Order: sequence, then structure tokens, then C-alpha cells
Amino acid sequence: MNKPLFPTSRRSLLLGGAAAAAGLSVAPAFVRAQGTRRALKVSIGRIPWAAGNSPMSQYMINNKLMEKRAAELGYDLTIDWREYPTALPMVEAMVGNNLDIGMWGNTPITRGISSGLPISLLCVGEGHLRFLITTRKGSPIRNLQDLRGKTVGVSLGGDPQSALFQMLMFELGVQDIKDTGIKFVNMPTHAQAASVPTGVDATCTIYPAYLAAQASGTVAIANSFGFTEEHYEGPAGKGAGHMLPSVRKSPFFPDGYYLHRSFWIGRNGLIEQHPQVVVAFLMAQQEAVAALTAMDAGAVSQLVKDYWKLDAAQGAKVVKDDVLFARGWSWPTENDARAILETSKFMAGNKVIDKPLQWGQIKNAFSRTAPLIRQAYDKLGAKPAAAEFTRTDVADLRGRPVWEIDKWSDRS
Repeated sequence: MNKPLFPTSRRSLLLGGAAAAAGLSVAPAFVRAQGTRRALKVSIGRIPWAAGNSPMSQYMINNKLMEKRAAELGYDLTIDWREYPTALPMVEAMVGNNLDIGMWGNTPITRGISSGLPISLLCVGEGHLRFLITTRKGSPIRNLQDLRGKTVGVSLGGDPQSALFQMLMFELGVQDIKDTGIKFVNMPTHAQAASVPTGVDATCTIYPAYLAAQASGTVAIANSFGFTEEHYEGPAGKGAGHMLPSVRKSPFFPDGYYLHRSFWIGRNGLIEQHPQVVVAFLMAQQEAVAALTAMDAGAVSQLVKDYWKLDAAQGAKVVKDDVLFARGWSWPTENDARAILETSKFMAGNKVIDKPLQWGQIKNAFSRTAPLIRQAYDKLGAKPAAAEFTRTDVADLRGRPVWEIDKWSDRS
């Protein structure tokens, strides 16, 4: 469970970063002159079986949004879109200098920053994803206390693991996850986790995968938002919709036990050598968010029906959960960044990393991109208005936008 996520040594990571800074060819991006525009090939990784960002990235692909914006900014862009089952192989590709842009959750981002990986944060890719503890129909496991001493499957090294551990520690009242007596085994795909395969008593999976697996007998006990699901029976009541009292103790409440945010991240080499390509990506991502927010949620989900395997009614449930569809914008804020800080504290407490990240480390991960994000925001008409970023009468935690990073609270 504590095996390093990044097999590459710190020395090689630092050498890679130094080479990029020196202008050496360590990048997968390829560029050549062509007419009045620069021809460039970039690689972008995505997890189309995941939640909110799956239809957003699909919309970007279908409508060639990034290519169009890049052309306006002087590039003839070719994009190699790559599909990954989970974040881990995408991380490995980035570590191996074989990927330019990808989307990671809080957990791999925390490990990447902690390991000194030469990456920067671009924008919020999705957020407020629902993680569920699932088991088989007829299982005697009805609440989180019933998981003590059992075998639980989860995607180790990713956000499902962090969300699961948060739920267990608050609901079972333990400081060390080992005190639960639970054996954790890795689930290589979300679909496998949702199937609750032989050899495990329960799993933690993501909402789209769970909905698709319901027909085969998978049932849910509770979710990371802090509410019970249909198979629950315990101190909070019976059936779905009861708040678990321990969620109020979470530092992420009212978001739930876990402040899930996934960010698009980029290699520093690409950002430094081709900053306007990054601006094109940021504009395309925001255009996709704005367009899909205006659409029916069920119709949005059908953009990725071949991945989610959900009809429009079920798919709409996933879409409506995502924070970006609630906001209508993807610009990162202070509390989005705080999700990484709080995750690092939790991971350090469980000895997954040696020590929590410093607030300065997280802010530094935006240092190269904050001016580019502001450029993209301005080019798209400076929407939303400034007051939207600091609203407190909404369900999600926000804050000053990243281009006002010098005004963020001191969280040292």
C-alpha cells in the first residue's frame, strides 16, 4: 500500500527537469515549421470511463476545439489523444516523458509534487466525484463497521483509495487505517472494482462504474458525500439518503468526506517551450464546459455512452454530481488548490508520503501557468464575473482565482 507511485528516482526526475529547462529534447511534443504556423504534435491522456471530464474531453475531441484555438495562436496542432483505465499508467507515461498533458486526481498530484516531478497544474478537470463502497446483493456487509477485518478492493494509489480511507477513518473512529484490520487489494480498473469480484468482500468504486454494474447484482452501502445507499443498515438508519454523522467532522464538509478535485496537468517542458499551446488547451476546456453546461444532462452523458454504458437517465445522475457543471467554468480557485493540501496531510498521516506538502509547493505548481490561465480567461470574455469565484451560498468550496494567487490565505 505504501509502495511509491513513481518508480523513477528523484535524481532522474530532477535531471529530466533540468534538461527541459536547458532546452534539451526530453519531450514527446514534436514541432516543425509549416507555412505561417508552427506544426506541433502533442499527446493528451484522459480516462473516458471516469466522470464529468469524460464528456468534456469527448466534446473537445469531436469539435476539435483545441486545434481551432491553437490555429488562432499560431500553431498547426495535431493531438494524440490517449485513453487510460486509471491515473496510474497515465502517471507512469508522464514520468517517462511520454505524455504532454493529462488529468490526475488529488492523490497522484500530491505524490507527483512530493516527488519533484516537473509538472504544473492547469485547470480543474472534474470535481465532486461520488465514490461508493459496494458489495454483492445479499451480502451481510450493511455498514462501514461491518468492513472490519474484511478484504476490500480499491484502485490503490488513486483518489478512490484516499476517499475510502477518509470514510473509514471518520466512520470507524480510527487514527491509523491499520487499526481497521482491513486487507486492501488493488483493482486495476473501475469496472472490475464495481463488479465486486471473487476474493474481496467489498470495493470502492466511482459512480458511473457502479451504475453500470447494478444490473449484475452490485449494491452500495454508502458514498463519499456522507450519505447512505440502498444496502445500508446501521446506526444512521436503513436504506439510502441518511447522512452519516461522522461526515460533519471532515475538514471537507459540506463537500463530504473527501474534497475531490481532478486537475489537468502539463509537463513543464511543454509549458515553457509552447505556452500558447497551453492557452489553447485552457480555452478549449472552458469552451467545452460552457457548452455542455447549457445542454440537457442526459444528452451530455450520451457523448460517452460507449464508455459509461449508461442510458440518459442514469448518465444524467453522474453529470449532475460534477462541480464543473454546477459552476459552468473550470478556472482553479484557492479551495480547489486546498484540496491537494488537505489530501497531502491525510496521506502523510497514513505514511503514504513522508510529510505533508507545504502550501508554497502547491502554489509553485501554478507559478508557470497562472498567467496563462488569466490569458485564457480574458480571451474568452472574462467569464464568470469576479464575484462568482468567492460566492459562499453554493454547495462547492471556491475562493480567489489562481491569477490572484498572491492574495490567497497563508496556510503555511
